[in-house]
Amino acid sequence: MVDCALFAIQELMEKHKECLLYGQDVGGRLGGVFREAATLAQKFGDERVFNTPIQEAFIVGSTVGMSATGCKPIVEVQFADYIWPGLNQLFTEVSRSCYLTNGKWPVSCIIRVPIGAYGSGGPYHSTSIESVLTNIRGIKICYPSTGADLKGLMKAAYYDPNPVVMLEHKGLYWSKIKGTEDAKTVEPAEDYILPLGKARIVVEAATSATSDTLTVITYGMGVYWSGNAAKNYPGQIEIIDLRTLVPLDTETVFTSVRKHSKCLVVTEEPVHNSFAQSLAGRIQQECFTSLDAPVRVIGAENMPAIPLNSTLEATMLPNAEKVGRAMEALLKF
Repeated sequence: MVDCALFAIQELMEKHKECLLYGQDVGGRLGGVFREAATLAQKFGDERVFNTPIQEAFIVGSTVGMSATGCKPIVEVQFADYIWPGLNQLFTEVSRSCYLTNGKWPVSCIIRVPIGAYGSGGPYHSTSIESVLTNIRGIKICYPSTGADLKGLMKAAYYDPNPVVMLEHKGLYWSKIKGTEDAKTVEPAEDYILPLGKARIVVEAATSATSDTLTVITYGMGVYWSGNAAKNYPGQIEIIDLRTLVPLDTETVFTSVRKHSKCLVVTEEPVHNSFAQSLAGRIQQECFTSLDAPVRVIGAENMPAIPLNSTLEATMLPNAEKVGRAMEALLKF
């Protein structure tokens, strides 16, 4: 995923002189804390790839002015936990500019945000923030789970006139976590563009008169927790990877749920008041007559932060075993 992001931005910068990349530590030799911008400063120079102060309000807010002058900025917030100082700009200026100017000054930018917990990142490097972002009208939100999807969505985001937030799970960057090997893919060609709002059927299940089936709706790391859990129920689990949270591919979601009559939504966030819980409500409302069981949501424990201690971190987060138990309970319902 790191390589696919790097090559996607490199191709965009080669093709579009107005494309800029900036953020904390992305310039110079470092190329980002995850090395996802390595070599870009050397190739395109300090005027197009540069470091910023440790000031997220500037990083996010400056995209408004950059966009108004004809530039197309790709900016990076180093960790999802650091986006909060920039939230005022994202909510007040970036997301509303197109609407408040009647389309005259749309803010066209990509905001890259490494997200998610793994490897004892602790309370300031591990938070999932999608529920806050999905409540900001006027932005689009991608959450790829494979290298190919990241590159295809990055290209689509660049050509979209709206501001797009790209959530990238750092636990999938190099597939270092056991069970996430499928995040590694063949890099797509330069012209590969993945439309926003199109989910991916990761595992397909056919309905059967002799066995119960269910649909799992998820994204990010949840794709791999669900995929590993589903191996214990061959042919019974259909897994939908949303790929973009806004816009949402409700057609694929509702079709799958109506087909299998049972649904599990898997998220890394705590469940209460979450995007996942909201999605479960929409599914329940739209697919009620097709459901054989209540829609269930599984996520992290309802705690204020991700613990630094690795045992506590693992206890708080979902995993394949926890998702598997939820699958079993629903299949038996």
